[in-house]
Amino acid sequence: MKKPLFILLLIISTSINAQTIFGKWENRDEETNKVDSVIEVYQKNGKAYAKIIEITDKSRQEALCDKCKGNRKNNLILGMNILTGLKKDGKEWNGGKILDPKNGKEYKCYIQLENSNKLKIRGYYGIAAFGRTAYWFRKK
Repeated sequence: MKKPLFILLLIISTSINAQTIFGKWENRDEETNKVDSVIEVYQKNGKAYAKIIEITDKSRQEALCDKCKGNRKNNLILGMNILTGLKKDGKEWNGGKILDPKNGKEYKCYIQLENSNKLKIRGYYGIAAFGRTAYWFRKK
């Protein structure tokens, strides 16, 4: 009796965990569809944050955010928080900001789980209609 119960609990916990925004996600190049970085989305004080934990291009491992402003200027992109302060609002997380380290610009954003392995990220100025959508894919 213990073994089937354990297996059932394991299956339930795995499916619940797959339905969360938290974890490791692959960011893919829009043109080649190759993974260019891995981002870890985590929770702190009830808010969602994300940092770059891996850059696949070995020549970019030591890249600095030279276009960033403030305390991020000239800091390593690897390990940098790029998503800050999102709060859960129904099925999406919003009210925070996302940084594009390629151009150093910060945008308002929201994120939403499309399915257990696909995360929608919408960065925008002003209203969400004026922005860009990207997708991250759960790292296996």
